Amino acid sequence: MENSKNPMQDDHGRVHNYLRISITEHCNLRCTYCMPAEGIALTPKAHLMTAEEIVTIAQTFVKLGVNKIRLTGGEPLVRKDAKKIIEELGKLGVELTLTTNGILVHEFIDTFKEAGITTLNVSIDSLKQDKFNEITRRNYFEKVIENIDLLERNGFKVKLNVVVVKGFNDNEIVDFIELTKERNIQIRFIEFMPFDGNRWNKEKLVSYAEILSQVNDFYGKSNVNRLQDRPNDTSKNHKIEGYQGSFSVISSVTNPFCSTCNRIRLTADGKLKNCLFSNTETSLLDTLRAGESIEPLIFQNIKFKFAMRGGMDNDAKFQDPLLFSKNRSMIKIGG
Repeated sequence: MENSKNPMQDDHGRVHNYLRISITEHCNLRCTYCMPAEGIALTPKAHLMTAEEIVTIAQTFVKLGVNKIRLTGGEPLVRKDAKKIIEELGKLGVELTLTTNGILVHEFIDTFKEAGITTLNVSIDSLKQDKFNEITRRNYFEKVIENIDLLERNGFKVKLNVVVVKGFNDNEIVDFIELTKERNIQIRFIEFMPFDGNRWNKEKLVSYAEILSQVNDFYGKSNVNRLQDRPNDTSKNHKIEGYQGSFSVISSVTNPFCSTCNRIRLTADGKLKNCLFSNTETSLLDTLRAGESIEPLIFQNIKFKFAMRGGMDNDAKFQDPLLFSKNRSMIKIGG
């Protein structure tokens, strides 16, 4: 039976009004934490959502109460009809944003403005060109830096996503925060999370506590201000005294935010995932193409969402590779 209070509410009382849509599995980078070194088997084009199907499904979610949509990938801007999708979703009257690696941003500035996008997340895991090339397996560092500057000059609020990996870029935490001294940007440090093929182990994890300890040691604890988090925030937000911008930590591993989660994910092949870590998926695309209503599937998928991390509700389960390898690689889920 559907929830009598709100059909977008799960059995734990969480109402879901934030939809993340992956519009492609393709990417022009090969980040080590996202994609296996050998690459992935891409879904045949016929099994992927068309632009029209993406908009139709999004319209259904908006009708049901979704008021924020984020486009992801892969890299969403490599899709040939990305501009059309962005323009159409911009007409839905919701908060629209996207996560990008920044390489193609310069081609979309006008499209972003026309669609009402004001905030973008740019993924960049090192401010050192050699490290950037190592983790992405590509050489686009200068273009990404140029396009971050371009977004700022055009009035966009920029958030930089940084996956922190021990022994690789954890010595750049302060360097990233220093970007916020004169610039109104937000640095989002993300704990390294396990997905199929990314060779995760807990020794590579830099925890929220470790990040904050390093920041407190450098700046002095009294100069590190804890900000008020917004409802449903995944990030724990901070600001250095006197700095224009801010920084936050997304602690999915050591301090999960599951109790306030309002997010659902739609993969590029039209599967609904109610949790980033869940291996349970519901195909909306097959039902849509059959001419039937997708609403009952949405309600059922949300209703039975696990209380925590796709059922991995303790540390032992979360570290079990047999469990997280049953999930997709990150690039096939959507960042």
